[in-house]
Amino acid sequence: MLQVTLKEGESAESMVRRFNKKVIQSGIVATARKKRYFEKPLSKREAREVAIRKRIRKEAKTREILGIR
Repeated sequence: MLQVTLKEGESAESMVRRFNKKVIQSGIVATARKKRYFEKPLSKREAREVAIRKRIRKEAKTREILGIR
């Protein structure tokens, strides 16, 4: 569980901003959005495979730009 305590001389708005930043960095919001709707196991596998292909293409493009093999 995330906790944010009010620092001395800190406004409530800045405390809320710090809390929001911690929530986003922890990945809670992204996980909640993914789990909002049911996803079939086959769809999960296909999405994983697409992500792998995309990552490989991106790495190859980076290597090409840098001239590394």
